[in-house]
Amino acid sequence: MRKWLALASTCLALPATAETLDLEQAIERALDSDPRIEERRHFVAAARGMLEEVEGHGGWFVESNSFLALAPQVEGSLFKNGACAPGNCELRDDRYEFQGASPWFNLELALIKPLHSFGKLENYSEAAEANIRIKDQDVQLQRNATVLDVKQAYYGYLAARDGRLLLEDVEKRLQGAIDLVQQWLDQGEGEVKQSDLYALQSGRALVAKYKAQSAALEQVALGGLKVLTGIPQEETLAVADRRIRPVELPDWEMAELQSQAMKQRPEMAQLEAGLQARRALVAANKSNSKPDLYAGVVASLSYAPERDRLKNPYIYDPFNEAGMTPLIGLRWNWTPGVDDGKITTAEAELNALIAKSSFARMGIPYQVAEQYYQVQGYYEAVQRLEEAGRSARRWMIASYTDFEAGLGEAEKIMTAMQAYVLAMTDYLQTTFEYNMHVARLEDAAGMTR
Repeated sequence: MRKWLALASTCLALPATAETLDLEQAIERALDSDPRIEERRHFVAAARGMLEEVEGHGGWFVESNSFLALAPQVEGSLFKNGACAPGNCELRDDRYEFQGASPWFNLELALIKPLHSFGKLENYSEAAEANIRIKDQDVQLQRNATVLDVKQAYYGYLAARDGRLLLEDVEKRLQGAIDLVQQWLDQGEGEVKQSDLYALQSGRALVAKYKAQSAALEQVALGGLKVLTGIPQEETLAVADRRIRPVELPDWEMAELQSQAMKQRPEMAQLEAGLQARRALVAANKSNSKPDLYAGVVASLSYAPERDRLKNPYIYDPFNEAGMTPLIGLRWNWTPGVDDGKITTAEAELNALIAKSSFARMGIPYQVAEQYYQVQGYYEAVQRLEEAGRSARRWMIASYTDFEAGLGEAEKIMTAMQAYVLAMTDYLQTTFEYNMHVARLEDAAGMTR
């Protein structure tokens, strides 16, 4: 028993295995778990519900009204004393004399089928279908935004982590130089001064400050990546890449990307669907001044048990009556002032959307060109900064080695380390920006997942 308890305690004490994701896995995980994408899908479902509602207006529907009330109690026929003798037919005149009350049951029922709406149902259905396409493209837009968010968090984490590791390395070298200067000062050896120690200590403090900031950015980016991929904050997440590296330079031609963007961007599909919806709404509002043709069956039943029934077919008794008939009719609800206002509004919104479409046809190629040139420029910058970082590191190591051998000055170490830190941090930041510009170029060109 003790052996099993010891084994259980050991298993409980083992740390949880960190989940490791590369960029593609993180993107797929986020696309499957991002609640914002699910929210857009529900909006698509709501748009489909609107279409069902419009189509439902063209189907059979029931109009019904029923109630239970009180009616005056009446006994006898139409004439006084209950009979009509020749020469003595006097109609009753006691309508408003209260003789008691009777329960009154009433039911009115109509089963109606629209036959023709003169364009209203057709145009509203077309607008609703176009609205579904607009909402469906919203889902793709959010997927694209999620991909960009994941890449920003992923590359941002790598850049912050590499920056922290870089600063930790520099901090160790500065601490080694400080220890060496302190030893020389204590033993009276070497050509160092107290000011050299202060300079190195000042540099170490600054490096520690920037390291703390990098560590904070690292945790923020990792936390954001957990949120996007649906991993709880208390769980451990690791990324597969050991360091940030620039992605390959795309070999696409700008004109090809611009043409692709005009065909595949979700915004272009939304504009086309929006124009179709607005045109349909204009036509539907113009049709509101026309009648609706319908057919159906109507029936009514009214019953008051404490009233004698009148069976004369020429006399209508609302308290005791039953009937049913098929019918065909025209229903017209025309409000010229309101209809004209709706038409004016719909036409104005259509014209606004046409103007927006014209701007999009000019703006989207510019967006592609903007990201294309940014990618080219940042790629060249990354190459140059990578060379600068390698040279600065060699300079730092050579200066540190000379200093350890007593051949250099503390000021030269500080200058070399400063150049190395600046070159490498600029390299990391520029690599992050380059990778994100490539991602934005893919997004601007309509490359969707």
